[in-house]
Amino acid sequence: MQTSKFWNRFYLSGRKISLFFLLLFVCTHSFAQDEKMNNLEHDNKLYYFGISIGMNAAQYKINQSSYFSKFDTIKNITPIWKPGFQVGILGNLRLSSFVDLRVTPLFVIREKAIRFDYLNDSTLNHSVESVLFNLPIEFKFKSERQTNFRFYVLAGGKLDYDFNANARSKRPDEIIKFKPVDFGYNLGLGFEFYYPNFIFSPEIKISNGLGNVLLRNTNEATNKALDRLSTRMVYISFLIQG
Repeated sequence: MQTSKFWNRFYLSGRKISLFFLLLFVCTHSFAQDEKMNNLEHDNKLYYFGISIGMNAAQYKINQSSYFSKFDTIKNITPIWKPGFQVGILGNLRLSSFVDLRVTPLFVIREKAIRFDYLNDSTLNHSVESVLFNLPIEFKFKSERQTNFRFYVLAGGKLDYDFNANARSKRPDEIIKFKPVDFGYNLGLGFEFYYPNFIFSPEIKISNGLGNVLLRNTNEATNKALDRLSTRMVYISFLIQG
């Protein structure tokens, strides 16, 4: 129920954000003839750098194990979205007029939670805090520049290392254990607004893990009830490019 409420709010917010960017594009295109083009030399740079800051929301994608269906211990497992933030740098290499190769290493603070509902009507909320080093390598496909505005989409892969993963913990009563390394893919879109001395780029990106981060070396029922855990994240970032 909580997940569906989140997605309903996210869907409504996404519609508002999409409408805002659509109106912004129309207004920018309408007044493009009256604008002076800023940063003309930027489009011909072989490479450039920048900074990135933003916020995120994270959740686990859960696959239940055979233990969950065979034993009368846990009746429901629910992943819960939690907020976080990130900061990092940007490196961009120009491959052609409409394609770039981009690397944006980030330090990410994120939180995810899982709710376990037991058959005796008790509930356990397990929250997982992570400090990640996130290394995405992405292709950036750019539209033609409209005076001081440009639209782009992103596609690529990522590698994560979680400094807070408890894979090496010796405690036998760990509720769930996690591997520190994860990999996956990113898809996103963004906008570039050209100013005289910099480019401002808001973007939104979906990041899904392909690996199984669950470490099966504990006898806790909460761990045995899970067969697979993968990560899902939504990033909203604001980039300043030089």
